[in-house]
Amino acid sequence: MKNWRKVYESPSQHRAHIVQSVLQTHALAAVIVNKKDTTYHFGHFEVHVNADNILRALKIIEDEIQFE
Repeated sequence: MKNWRKVYESPSQHRAHIVQSVLQTHALAAVIVNKKDTTYHFGHFEVHVNADNILRALKIIEDEIQFE
């Protein structure tokens, strides 16, 4: 994961999965990194893409995903 960079962060696991799914439908490899502490239940989930795809991923997230 040396060349992977964070493009999205949320305390909600299902939102991270939605972002990952949308990116994958655009043929971008995306992984979820769980940074949530299981004992105290704080932290967040991150979606990472390859560093070469950061701008494309951010544009897709901005244009196609809206959470209220």
